[in-house]
Amino acid sequence: MKDFNNLDDLKAEFDKFVTERCINEEQKQIDAEEQGEEEAPAFVDELADKLLGPAHAGVYLSRLDIKRVAEAIDESLPIKERKRMIKSLMRHTTTKEFLRTAFAEFSKHINGRLSIYQELGESFPASKYIFEGYTLKAEKTKKMFDRIVADFEEFDPKEDLEPVLF
Repeated sequence: MKDFNNLDDLKAEFDKFVTERCINEEQKQIDAEEQGEEEAPAFVDELADKLLGPAHAGVYLSRLDIKRVAEAIDESLPIKERKRMIKSLMRHTTTKEFLRTAFAEFSKHINGRLSIYQELGESFPASKYIFEGYTLKAEKTKKMFDRIVADFEEFDPKEDLEPVLF
């Protein structure tokens, strides 16, 4: 062990330790997680941007809300960043039925928020116009769910394993 006679040497040694041991380990863990992630369907980025932004969706869906949606459709989902949770939830989407079920659960959570907005609008009439704006955005979000389901093309993941013959 080194003998540290002044505080600057000790600080420099500590910074070196943190850089070599801690930061590199964190980066390795992040890199491993990113490599482990599979590709999500094309609509997931749009969905995440619009669903997770209260300015677009009219409601705020927390990590716990997303976790509850996953549990309701019998999916296991760790609590992470909300966008990553949405990607993980939708990663294995192969059927319209799965999408309908997932979006129905999201709609239930949105409807719960809308009922709160309605109560607040009735209790505070001067602020009702604010809640009506959020309600309109939430209704557009639910219509977006219908559009995504209608545009989604089902596929069988086993079909990708078969070679293409010419």
